[in-house]
Amino acid sequence: MQLDGVRVLDLTRYLPGPYATQLLADAGADVLKIEDISTGDPTRWMHFESDGSDGTLFAAVNRGKRSVALDLKSAAGREAFFDLASEADALIEGFRPGVTERLGVDYDSLCEHIPDIVYCSLSGYGQTGPYRTRAGHDLNYAAFSGLLDMTRADGDTKPEIPGVPVGDMAGGLFAAFSIVGALCSRALGNTGGEYIDVAMTDVLLSFSQALAPDALGGETPRPGETALTGELPWYGVYETADGKYVTIAALEPAFWRAFCETVDREDLIDAHMSEDGATRAALRDELVEIFAARTREEWETEFEDSDATVEPIRTLSEALDHPQTDSRGVVHPQNPMRIGFPARSSNHADPAAGVPKHGAHTAEVLREAGYTDDGLAELRESGAAAFGE
Repeated sequence: MQLDGVRVLDLTRYLPGPYATQLLADAGADVLKIEDISTGDPTRWMHFESDGSDGTLFAAVNRGKRSVALDLKSAAGREAFFDLASEADALIEGFRPGVTERLGVDYDSLCEHIPDIVYCSLSGYGQTGPYRTRAGHDLNYAAFSGLLDMTRADGDTKPEIPGVPVGDMAGGLFAAFSIVGALCSRALGNTGGEYIDVAMTDVLLSFSQALAPDALGGETPRPGETALTGELPWYGVYETADGKYVTIAALEPAFWRAFCETVDREDLIDAHMSEDGATRAALRDELVEIFAARTREEWETEFEDSDATVEPIRTLSEALDHPQTDSRGVVHPQNPMRIGFPARSSNHADPAAGVPKHGAHTAEVLREAGYTDDGLAELRESGAAAFGE
């Protein structure tokens, strides 16, 4: 995957949109991060490092991009923006619906200048519907979509906040996928320019495919009562002797047999896939006792060469430091280290590097668009652009 030669204008902030454009930058795209002239992306100033450098969140999802600081509320800033857009292949924005229209940088306005632009709007609830202008963050989208309702042991316990911002990351991933798909469609001659409306709530609803048939059929899936949320004793989480946890996901008979043979409990093989409630309850009790007899590390060693689908629950630090993770090259040894593009390819672009300072590339990018020193000076004097000195 090499998107060299593809230019993307990035009008997003915080996490979802920047994650989308980070994926594109890691694949080789030239991502121009358009920031306001005062503070730029707010994540620059969140969670300071000890040396006062850019915030850790900003650094995580903005490497390899070029920062251009423009005042889109000014005529000169918008003019400069359209000059950059004339050479762009795609644009992604993450404002609340209606903001780009007020700024004059919405899809219809851009199409007047660049009819073949691929324009993606990424928002919480989408550009249509009664919730289109509703404020929200990842937790709200997870709540709306039913994800939080299912993220608990059963219907009587409190829903838990997911360990990662699923809606933000899923929305960013789907936005990147949609942009690449639209660019591919345009290159094939199937379409020209295209407008893409990605709602993070829609993406999370799409993630519910394993439960949606029941819900659409009039039933209400309940946590702990479906095959993948705790109903089955052979698909669940169990505590170990040292107070840690392991998972078992032996849905297939072969995996269950491997588990029973490894723990020397062949007498449990026939209980697999039982529909009898009492049999399942007794089996769950047996599994609780089995896993409680050893530590997490002991179970990891025991199942190392088994197809029993038993995996320890690791901390994120343990996962990042694991030999499997190291072998995949997911963690890039840059300073600071970062999570890279999550796919391996026989022909992939070099990973994007370097966190851009606010407005550091304003002059460079505008010169590429034909601005002279006098033109840059006018922008500076009018306050329509910031140059990162």
